[in-house]
Amino acid sequence: MLKSTREKASHKAIKQQLIVAGKVLVAQGQDDFTRGHISFRLPDDPGRFFMKAHSLGLDEITMQNILTIDLDGKVVAGTARRHSEVFIHSEIFRARPDINCVIHTHPTHSIALSSTGRPLKCYSQPGALFYEALGTYADTINLIRTEDMGAGVARALGKGRAVLLKNHGVVVTGASVAEAVIGTIMLENGAMVQLLAEAAGDVAPEFPRADIEKLKHDISRPEQFQINFDYLARRVKRGAR
Repeated sequence: MLKSTREKASHKAIKQQLIVAGKVLVAQGQDDFTRGHISFRLPDDPGRFFMKAHSLGLDEITMQNILTIDLDGKVVAGTARRHSEVFIHSEIFRARPDINCVIHTHPTHSIALSSTGRPLKCYSQPGALFYEALGTYADTINLIRTEDMGAGVARALGKGRAVLLKNHGVVVTGASVAEAVIGTIMLENGAMVQLLAEAAGDVAPEFPRADIEKLKHDISRPEQFQINFDYLARRVKRGAR
């Protein structure tokens, strides 16, 4: 009975984080009608995860419409419609036990960068977060609607932090909701800076590897993600008043 009570409290807290995360992502320009989605692995049952439902905006996530899904992409709890791209989430969770949160969105500058075929450069501090940690999935521009396609995204992710889906969008991961949300925002910022810099003309060389790796370490500590996520959550709360 005690364990069940703890689990319920844990699940409620995770769902509340997903609700806030959706609002933060929309406030940061990461929405594309109802097409984005976010998921989180159940800590007490790693073969299942919570996920935003289909036909709703990221800012419309509620306690009632969050689905529980297994690693085969089947809904095991909830009555809302499931996203057809569920396999992005299920296959990454299957391949990476260290990942708890997966976000897929369609941010403008990240898509534009993916269309060039050029890698993300460390032309900004946000870009350093993804130094040697950003894969590219280029098999299709279409939706990731099969297990095989989801597995392809997971392979493109490898041991990294995120994947550019060529001409489509991004997939960003994290051990926490805060890490995945802040990572999603920083990836878009890094892509935007790079496109602006390259459009302006010749870009000076990146800083040396050791300097970039030090910055990457400093900005990827868990507390940094949480501090910045909490700040954006406060902004969203103030704006709702």
